[in-house]
Amino acid sequence: MSEELGRVRQMWHLLEPLHAVLYYAPEAYEEAAALGYDVEERWPSYFAWRAAPAGASGGGGPTAEYVTEAFYSFSSAMVRGYVPGIWATAGPEAVLAARVRAVDRAYRALLGAWTDGPEAAEAAALARRAAEAVTADAARPVTGLSLGAANSALPWPDAPHLVLWQAATILREHRGDGHLAALREAGLDPVEALVSFAAVGAAPVAVFASRGWSEREWTAAGERLAGRGLLGEDGTATEAGRALRTEVERSTDERAAGPWRALGEADRARLAELLGTPWLEVIGSGLLPAENTLGIGKV
Repeated sequence: MSEELGRVRQMWHLLEPLHAVLYYAPEAYEEAAALGYDVEERWPSYFAWRAAPAGASGGGGPTAEYVTEAFYSFSSAMVRGYVPGIWATAGPEAVLAARVRAVDRAYRALLGAWTDGPEAAEAAALARRAAEAVTADAARPVTGLSLGAANSALPWPDAPHLVLWQAATILREHRGDGHLAALREAGLDPVEALVSFAAVGAAPVAVFASRGWSEREWTAAGERLAGRGLLGEDGTATEAGRALRTEVERSTDERAAGPWRALGEADRARLAELLGTPWLEVIGSGLLPAENTLGIGKV
């Protein structure tokens, strides 16, 4: 990995937990419950929170087909279990308003006075500049089924801590769009993408079970990958399998680099410094799972 792409990945590692607060904070579950979602499980509100920007322009909300394609790693059967039903509970505009309230409450609970301080304002301004460069990223236009583009089209909130969260969300979804493009270029369908990632030790196989693939589908994907010489008999990645995953991650980092190049190295480094406090608070809170399907810190 080049030094520049290493810095791109560092920014993802710093921003991802700040974005993910929405999916785990008790305040977010409270807001989801107020909308009418079943919060005994994570998924109704997760699909609503994450997909709502793609339906912000009106209509009944993104379809199951859209969500399956844009999220990629979830089985279509699992997605259909929640989408489009979630939009009968609350429409995208109501969900978007609730997620702003959820992040506001969660950040204030986690970060306290930092949310209204000068470091939050400075971090928000820098992160917003990077996020606004996403739409001008000629190396990877945000078009089509793009969650980065959908979030970029939303109005910016006023409060700095909410600006920071929205910028983190735009940047992580932009990276995700590029990651899916890299997976497709590598010839990895959604379940193969997960099987190959588990095979390099990104996380235990049980962690990936949350994406709704049946044992039969998982086994068949492993057999396809083995037929390509990417998995060994023990289910772990071969040298070729590891090389392919390394290339996927390198390509993902390259596709995510545009906003950070636009921001400039000095300002990127300053933002990384400013993110230290909120990152430590979020990680130290114990809200986020220690093991996840992103494999942060594993590749």
